[in-house]
Amino acid sequence: MYHPTTRVLTVLELLQARHRIGGTELAERLEVDKRTIRRYITMLQDLGIPVETERGRYGGYRIRGGHRLPPMMFTDDEALAVVLGLLAARRLGLTASAPDTEGALAKIERVLPDALREQVRAVQGALSLDLTPAEAAPTSGTVTLISRAITQRRPIWIRYTAGYDKGMTERVVEPYGIVYRAGRWYAVGFCRLRTELRCFRLDRIESAELRDGVFFRPDHFDPVAFLLDSLARVPEEWDVEILLQTTLGQARAVLPPALALLDEVEGGVRMRNSVGDLDWLARDIAALPFPFTIVKPVELRDALTRQAELALANARRHLSSPVAEETGQLAGVAR
Repeated sequence: MYHPTTRVLTVLELLQARHRIGGTELAERLEVDKRTIRRYITMLQDLGIPVETERGRYGGYRIRGGHRLPPMMFTDDEALAVVLGLLAARRLGLTASAPDTEGALAKIERVLPDALREQVRAVQGALSLDLTPAEAAPTSGTVTLISRAITQRRPIWIRYTAGYDKGMTERVVEPYGIVYRAGRWYAVGFCRLRTELRCFRLDRIESAELRDGVFFRPDHFDPVAFLLDSLARVPEEWDVEILLQTTLGQARAVLPPALALLDEVEGGVRMRNSVGDLDWLARDIAALPFPFTIVKPVELRDALTRQAELALANARRHLSSPVAEETGQLAGVAR
């Protein structure tokens, strides 16, 4: 749990790193309300740090020009957070190569006291991250440029290779967010060419440039939710509809958002998606912990029957094996 002093010092670090930062952004980063941020600012001012407040719709906070504090040392938790972030970035393909991560870690270690340096090295040497590596990593330049566009709310021009052999296109996009999911990086935003919200794989962006102008992002837009919904709607060979005899909450707890669209209907929950491999889907729905009825396609019923027959054959083979018989006998003796 954070100590208030730690949060105040974090505000100071952010103010030193940025020319100006808004109260809303500070509140979101520190996970507090704006009233608490104002209290932190007052505490810094009471310590003699010249934090100035800019009023108005686009106001915020900044340290008076020409005033610079000496660099602050990392706390144990801050050093651990930086190391975890760098190692995760390398695993997810966000850095171009291992030397990028190693170089950054070396620079951080150089300014740490001996005891903390040893802790950082211990974490680096012992930690293994079970993260899905990027299948096709974008360049760091692409990620940086799109991130700038999102922060500044500026449109970007991209040369993009679409899937399904649709070839190369050029378009202007208003990016709302970047999402990493299951080994791929996506940019989510409004496409001016198609005049609708779209998702773009970053590894398919051949080139990108910032354009002049400012766009307005919809309030409370969730890039992750939009991406998952879009992936579930991708057209495939088979349109599937299944009636689940359960509640919407229980269905969402079991089924990943990108697997299917779920909505409440009379008699349960309707599950809809589009797949190219019915046997793959049959394996997934066979493990559902509640009854269901396949509405369409009828071919999915055949695929599910094949999965059930295979599972039954394996169960019978297990029950008739010498190992199973011996285990059963031993279990009977134990009882």
